[in-house]
Amino acid sequence: MRAKALVTVAMAAALTAGCAILPDDSPSPAPAKGSDTVTRSLRDVERFWGDNFPDVGGGARFEAVRGGYFPYTETHLPPDCGGQPSQYQPNAFYCTSGDFIAWDAQNLVPQLESTYGPLLVGVVMAHEYGHAVQTRLGRTREPTVVLEQQADCYAGAWLGDVLNGRSPAFRDVTAAQLDNTIAGLLMLRDQPGTSATADQAHGNAFDRVRALQDGVEQGPETCAGYAADNLPVTEIPFLNPADEARGGDLPYADAVNLLANDAQEYWRRTFPALAAAQWTDLPVRAFDASAPPACPQPDSSAGGRAFYCPDGDFVAFDNSELGPTLYRRIGDNAVGMLLGDLFARAAQDRRGASTRDRAGQLAVDCLAGSWTNDLLTRQGNTDLRLSPGDLDEAVTALLAFGRAEQGAGPTAFDRISAYRKGVLQGLDACG
Repeated sequence: MRAKALVTVAMAAALTAGCAILPDDSPSPAPAKGSDTVTRSLRDVERFWGDNFPDVGGGARFEAVRGGYFPYTETHLPPDCGGQPSQYQPNAFYCTSGDFIAWDAQNLVPQLESTYGPLLVGVVMAHEYGHAVQTRLGRTREPTVVLEQQADCYAGAWLGDVLNGRSPAFRDVTAAQLDNTIAGLLMLRDQPGTSATADQAHGNAFDRVRALQDGVEQGPETCAGYAADNLPVTEIPFLNPADEARGGDLPYADAVNLLANDAQEYWRRTFPALAAAQWTDLPVRAFDASAPPACPQPDSSAGGRAFYCPDGDFVAFDNSELGPTLYRRIGDNAVGMLLGDLFARAAQDRRGASTRDRAGQLAVDCLAGSWTNDLLTRQGNTDLRLSPGDLDEAVTALLAFGRAEQGAGPTAFDRISAYRKGVLQGLDACG
């Protein structure tokens, strides 16, 4: 988060393609787990495209990858691709010239399956197969970031087929498994500050999750329509070395104060359009974890450590543990996501709508996203600007708030989708 700046949604303009890459600081587990999952994933993705390729290929029959599938390790390298000698990297890739898919069976796949579950491995393989589909459709000249997010979208289309019960390989996917898959996808993002025009740009976590969810919700025909002139990409570079050295993060106290003030100002401007009523300033109370303010029926977030109090009409959050931990582990806009959630709860309640059922929670997430949309699109001088990585921080925080294993209600997958709608379409999309 930066003070006194402006950001707009950038459009994709990258030049070359890439693949799924394991973060540099990831541990290296034993190279045994995952081979069976890869095999059944690839077979199932082939089944999916056999059924669905004619819909995006003008009725043409699907042809499976001809060059083969190659697990590799540091001592058994993948085949050469396009005249480039093979080398070991912890990634997975599709080779256009050889029409084959290869993956690191030593580190990447074992770690993904051990940490996030087999469904993420399936999504990674479906992504690589998405590149093979692009080749079969003759769609390989788009900017890299478009091709990568189109492959994410195609992976989402396969995932949607799985969730609809049509896969013999992945049955009865639970909400927790789906949220674990999203958590893993967040790890396979570009580093904050990567420009959408950079070689090998795949997209930030916000954009990659958006593309995956497009595929799940709308199917492969929507994915096939991705192009540089219609795909909103929010990936931006740091403006200067000093901001990059800080990771784009304001000091914690500054972030809390600036974000709370900005949210207050946003709802002053926009609430009349939402509820035909004026916004009265919402008190924000920071409390010690051992002494939360009294509230008979708190509308809770973040496991109860933050809440909107309808009776007292104030919001409160744990400023001794929750806020600093979010800031330290995720970044300053994780605090922004927390405050955005609390203000959105107040807005939803003040307009006489529920926050406590599924529809109400998703409305809250959309309203929180509408504030982010305002940060992205407002014109003129402004107190705040989103830094590279801020949208990823918001999605990561929302995942932490809404993981399915923490209780009933919408999954983090659903909540991120609602937040994304608000971010990309603004307040009017939130009803």
